[in-house]
Amino acid sequence: MSEITYVRGDATVPLGRGVKLIAHVCNDIGGWGKGFVLALSNRWPEPEAAYRRWHRERAGNDFGLGATQFVEVGRYVWVANMIGQRGTRTGSKGVPVRYEAIDAALVPLAEKAVEVGASVHMPRIGCGLAGGKWSRVEPLITERLLKKGIAVTVYDHDS
Repeated sequence: MSEITYVRGDATVPLGRGVKLIAHVCNDIGGWGKGFVLALSNRWPEPEAAYRRWHRERAGNDFGLGATQFVEVGRYVWVANMIGQRGTRTGSKGVPVRYEAIDAALVPLAEKAVEVGASVHMPRIGCGLAGGKWSRVEPLITERLLKKGIAVTVYDHDS
């Protein structure tokens, strides 16, 4: 089993050859406008449009905590919109991140990566605006992706 590769850079410009899946965490209320999603929207309009449509039509689809949506943005690049946070604000129920939802969303991510022969690229999902701790997310990635032989690169953006 390999380890996560950590690099400084922009996860919207994934390194390496072959098919790449860019994974990130979204909220369950249809909000798109802060954090990593801005970098995605600056590069491609499709992930935001697909997420907003998915949320708008949620009565007839699987939109909700733990769900994952795949959006093809290029010949060899996909974006995975993973619903892993409840709302957008820290409140009486704590921070928005939901580790169990991230864990559940990583299952279809792994399946898609195997299906298309992709490596997975991501920022430290769930640890920015969602308020999560990487020490809780990293083992989920190890279990769901690395143990299946999927190469994972995590990007720490230069600020």
